[in-house]
Amino acid sequence: MLTSVLRGLAAASLAVLPLTASSPAHAAETLPLAEAVTRLPVDAESRDGYSRDAFRHWNTGDDPSDGCNTRAEVLLAEAVEPPVVGAGCRLSGGRWWSYYDQVWVTSASGLDIDHMVPLAESWDSGASAWTAQRREAYANDQGAEASLVAVTARSNRSKADQDAAEWLPPAAGVQCRYVAEWVATKLRWSLTADEAEVTALNEAAADCLDQTVTYEPAP
Repeated sequence: MLTSVLRGLAAASLAVLPLTASSPAHAAETLPLAEAVTRLPVDAESRDGYSRDAFRHWNTGDDPSDGCNTRAEVLLAEAVEPPVVGAGCRLSGGRWWSYYDQVWVTSASGLDIDHMVPLAESWDSGASAWTAQRREAYANDQGAEASLVAVTARSNRSKADQDAAEWLPPAAGVQCRYVAEWVATKLRWSLTADEAEVTALNEAAADCLDQTVTYEPAP
């Protein structure tokens, strides 16, 4: 009888344990840029089998009830002066700062939503092995401010699918920030970097001694 009671108490305590656990599953971390670069797994890249259609975007965004897709939600989040939201989430007015080229933009149609690490580059760096659901989560990631950024269509198309060894923002004063956000995005999604990329990132880190990287692993 006593044994049965003790077993019952033990089972009850185990049953409530998950409800009292409070430690976060994914904690954000901040570290110097140079150290962050050393955490990137180094591996060769391959674009075999890549298709942009493998990354479903834009989906219904973080709030499916607002009638806006991910692109519109990012535009609303990054607007310096909020636009008017009309029927069907049509945006009019508003003002944005394109940090890549230091340009003010006053029309949502003049902006692209850039994937900090382009879809093709993410495929090369590990996303080719992901499920379709994880690729969709990556392509619509609003869980980190650096993942998606509203910039001029011109600067985004100049960047295209190039990595940080091949392209940096034309505004030199923001290149440290860009490199940090690039590294943060790769760490967030556990993406690799090739040798040329790591060399370029290390060179940038040497010129950006005060720059830190903050990232939180993706769910």
